[in-house]
Amino acid sequence: MLFRADRDIPGLIVKFGNYPLHHGGVGAIRSLGRLGVPMYAITEDRWTPAAHSRYLTRAFPWPTTGAEEPGALVAGLLAIGERIGRPAVLIPTDEEAAVLIAEHQKELAERFLFPPVTPGLPRRLASKRGLHELCVEHGVPSPAAAFPDTYADVEDFARHARFPVVAKNLEAFVRRRRPAVPGTTRIEDPAHLLALARGWGERPGVILQEYLPREQAEDWIVHAYFDENSTPLALFTGVKVRSWPPHAGMTATAYVVDNPELAALAQQFVKQIGFTGIVDLDLRFDRRDGRYKLLDFNPRMGAQFRLFESVAGVDVIRAQHLHLTGRGVPKGEQRAGRRYVVENIDLPALLAYRRDGWVSPHVPRRPAGTELAWVAGDDLRPFFAMAARSLRPGARHLYRLWRSSRRAVTREAGRPTRLSYTSVDPGEPAESERSERTERSERRGRE
Repeated sequence: MLFRADRDIPGLIVKFGNYPLHHGGVGAIRSLGRLGVPMYAITEDRWTPAAHSRYLTRAFPWPTTGAEEPGALVAGLLAIGERIGRPAVLIPTDEEAAVLIAEHQKELAERFLFPPVTPGLPRRLASKRGLHELCVEHGVPSPAAAFPDTYADVEDFARHARFPVVAKNLEAFVRRRRPAVPGTTRIEDPAHLLALARGWGERPGVILQEYLPREQAEDWIVHAYFDENSTPLALFTGVKVRSWPPHAGMTATAYVVDNPELAALAQQFVKQIGFTGIVDLDLRFDRRDGRYKLLDFNPRMGAQFRLFESVAGVDVIRAQHLHLTGRGVPKGEQRAGRRYVVENIDLPALLAYRRDGWVSPHVPRRPAGTELAWVAGDDLRPFFAMAARSLRPGARHLYRLWRSSRRAVTREAGRPTRLSYTSVDPGEPAESERSERTERSERRGRE
């Protein structure tokens, strides 16, 4: 290790909402904990995987929905800071937390350390409309998009759009209170869109986005940490090989792949908008026009951040802690060829990808090393906690995979059907809650 972290300044994992199986939080606890940094975490309860990590000094069970009043969340954070008893580096794992910290910096600055980002910028980046407008303003390619304000707007879109299309919730916080869709949802035809839209109310809170076909596209990710001058102190690029749900969900397997063009695009955009802090970007390379199109800009750590590490041993969480505690961030190239696997979702993803025959052209013949999201020889308890809490969701995943296979057989037999792919963000509601919402949406679509 080419550096020493400040062990007098702890880290605090900040999360709002009910998603206890979050491997990114566990990864952050391990990343700084292995350097001797005391780690604290907000957890749903005392039995989450994060709460069982040997590197966690203390868990603060605080069940939240993410829809609470900001004042209440700020007060809760300050109370936790008082119990920690010394300044701590805040590490948000979802958009709601990142937005809250940015917009309440004055109240939180006495007890916490965090990047001095422009207060309104994270909210704009977390908003699908805001991100699209920033992309247009700065000439960054992104999928064509529409923002219907009424059901009549949806009807007009359905008459002229090219299907399939993708529907996403517009805003952070709003997705907790009244989500229009459970996640990123692929919509096959106008009838399906109109059926879903009937349940969106008078003001649909969605973005309807161009679908980039997987046969003509590649999924790429960028993770980085930028200082107060929007200069990258750590910047990494990689390719997403498998996701769950297939082609539309969170990363199940990814590889580090050097991509100077993509790194330059991300660095330039962040400089233009003046962002500081950790970023997690999702882009899709469209082979039809040869451009990288920005899909999501997450103004916080990504769940798969441990895919990336420099030869100096720096990841984005370590870079942030070093910088905010006044220590230099050692430079170093990324460890190309590394692989990251999320065990509990990669098995169903692997089965699905083998079924459709899709293979990424960027997968190296042999990985230069593999990091597992849950299993770690020096910290096994989070894995067992995850396994215990995954039995029911895991069975549900396998059932959905079987059901999608049956639908595929039905289509081949000439009987029409509809199929939606719904993604799962690390910052979205718990699996059981997502499943109930998905089923309700599907019922509305059939009615």
